[in-house]
Amino acid sequence: MSADHINDLAPADAALELHEVQLLAQAGMQAMSTVLEGKAEALRMAWTIVLAEGHLLIEDVPGVGKTLLAKALGKVVGGTVKRVQFTPDLLPSDVVGVNMFNQEQHRFEFRPGPVFASIVIGDEINRASPKTQSALLECMAERQASIDGVTHELPNPFMVVATQNPVDMEGTYSLPEAQRDRFMAKISIGYPAQDAETDLLANHAGKDPLKSMQPVCSIDKLRRAIQTVHSVTATDALRDYIVRLLAATRDPSRFSLGASPRAGIHLLRASRARAVLEGRDFVLPDDVQALAQPVLAHRLIPSRDRQSGASSVHTTLQEILASVPVSAERRSPELAVAQLATPTGRGRRAPIRSAGE
Repeated sequence: MSADHINDLAPADAALELHEVQLLAQAGMQAMSTVLEGKAEALRMAWTIVLAEGHLLIEDVPGVGKTLLAKALGKVVGGTVKRVQFTPDLLPSDVVGVNMFNQEQHRFEFRPGPVFASIVIGDEINRASPKTQSALLECMAERQASIDGVTHELPNPFMVVATQNPVDMEGTYSLPEAQRDRFMAKISIGYPAQDAETDLLANHAGKDPLKSMQPVCSIDKLRRAIQTVHSVTATDALRDYIVRLLAATRDPSRFSLGASPRAGIHLLRASRARAVLEGRDFVLPDDVQALAQPVLAHRLIPSRDRQSGASSVHTTLQEILASVPVSAERRSPELAVAQLATPTGRGRRAPIRSAGE
């Protein structure tokens, strides 16, 4: 059964079944893999963020497929997709819109900018000035845009997929800390394997691979899939584990800027989405540990001592994952499973491991 025809007879506002969300995501990843070969991990992460209602930042060197991934994601989701090419002369009104005076009707009319779309592709976002980058702050946090004192609601769902080049490249600006914190995750694509690059030269050198792509779902079906993710169980013990991870990043000997409360919300939401992709209706510590690096690392600023040493943000974060116990108290493995997994016992269970194992 194709993802296009999943549960067509269900009420329009009903959440999808767990296996239907899996089929939907698998269909999307399969379609995207035809244009971005050999990058299954990046595609899975992109769909995790989609189902978690987050925003995605893709950072890598030019030419490895950052914009291609963003465009492919927009193609497979059947909503409105707009692209903004960020440049140094781009103005905030070019992003959110502007009120224009209509001379025939003698009144101002609002002309929405490209941010009024289900998926907004921000290409090379760190080539624009910080003022223009900040135009997205309200949009990303509150799903609305305020222009001349009037608040305009954005589509639901709303997602920003932004690409950026490494900050040490010419003509780039660092994203403000507040904006980095609004991105649920940051990923890199990397160079393709030799076999995948050979296939790329054979299949994509003379044509646009995006032209043949078709949506795998409607925006309404995606909204129902997101409802399913909202219902995934996260126990008090699991939430306590996330809070203790966040607290460890706020140690000034490790980071001068630690993870915010928003980072914890994003980590929990992404963990719920990952659980669904794994076929579970409950979150495990394994989900949190697997997502900690892409969800937390881009928000953290290392302390002065660690900046001059060999330890990077990722290394320090890995040390935290290894040192913070899954359970706040010493318990038997059986009790840990019972308290950190779902109380209903539904879905597929995976073994619970401590971060140091």
